[in-house]
Amino acid sequence: MSRNTRSKRPEPRTVAEQDTNAMSPTRFAAAALVAAASAVTEPVMASAAGADAQAPAHVRKYVADVRLAGTGRLTWFGFHVYDAALFVPPGFDLANASAQPFVLELTYARRLDGKAIAEASRDEIERLGFGNEAQQRRWHEQMLKLFPNVEKGRRLAGVNVPGGGARFYFDGQFVGSIDDPEFARAFFAIWLDERTRAPQLRENLLKGTPATRTAGL
Repeated sequence: MSRNTRSKRPEPRTVAEQDTNAMSPTRFAAAALVAAASAVTEPVMASAAGADAQAPAHVRKYVADVRLAGTGRLTWFGFHVYDAALFVPPGFDLANASAQPFVLELTYARRLDGKAIAEASRDEIERLGFGNEAQQRRWHEQMLKLFPNVEKGRRLAGVNVPGGGARFYFDGQFVGSIDDPEFARAFFAIWLDERTRAPQLRENLLKGTPATRTAGL
């Protein structure tokens, strides 16, 4: 090699590229589920009058006279992760949310592993202080069995069934349930509790409800 020959140095990666390339799928899912570093934008909200007609069948099955409370987009270091929509009944009261039927639906914009989603959900439930160790372990095992791998355009919906727990739909098809009201309260708190890691997303989802502040569900 001549004295004038220089090896080319690789282009420096952006912070986002360094972080996502270094992360395991589990860590990425945990960060992306409700990332504190996320930038959240708000898509155009459908009118309340037209919400029932636009709501999927699995939403209308559980929520009579359904209303679209709000929508939001979660991005993480510029990566679009998912769009979220919250469907609620008239007069929805966040302070007593667990006693009312509602549906939270996520439309994914990228591939995420079902196992990673379950583990990230478990970690958030633990962080928020819901359940004891045995409950958290049981819920985690149930989520591992239920949550599918997701790809761009696929929809995963969680239904709060008052007194009955949570039921899950993947692209409108029922995939299973966790029949524990305490689990349902803990799971939906990931997005709706005021201690969420994504407060702007929470605000957007609850835009059409009368109250937006509560420490629990």
